[in-house]
Amino acid sequence: MQMQWTSWATIAALAVYFWTFMNAGKARMQHKVLAPSMDGPPEFLRALRVQTNTLEQIIFFLPFLWLAAIWFSDRAAGIAGAVWVVGRFMYALAYYQDAAKRAPGFMIATLASLALLLMAMFGLLQPLFSTH
Repeated sequence: MQMQWTSWATIAALAVYFWTFMNAGKARMQHKVLAPSMDGPPEFLRALRVQTNTLEQIIFFLPFLWLAAIWFSDRAAGIAGAVWVVGRFMYALAYYQDAAKRAPGFMIATLASLALLLMAMFGLLQPLFSTH
């Protein structure tokens, strides 16, 4: 079974997470927030929150992505995965500037995750109602 679309979406999602991880580390160094401290200026806190929230979201995104690819369609899952990546990128860029501007990116990524969940569920349920 070939899963190129989903594999590329996974690589892109992990790249976005790595980018947010690196940005949090960079902000920690720029603002001299020594480990294990989790408090600092707003710029550091925003970078840390972007990284943490991306980690929180990727935990359910990746299983939804792969279940949708297996049970529904590699291409559809990969496209929805790409939408998630764009949403998370938009979320991060907006949040780095002003936390109040994060909602559009968050909603795009959340809707992409929901679409993946629905694809997986539809694919899993379809054989139950098949007459073959």
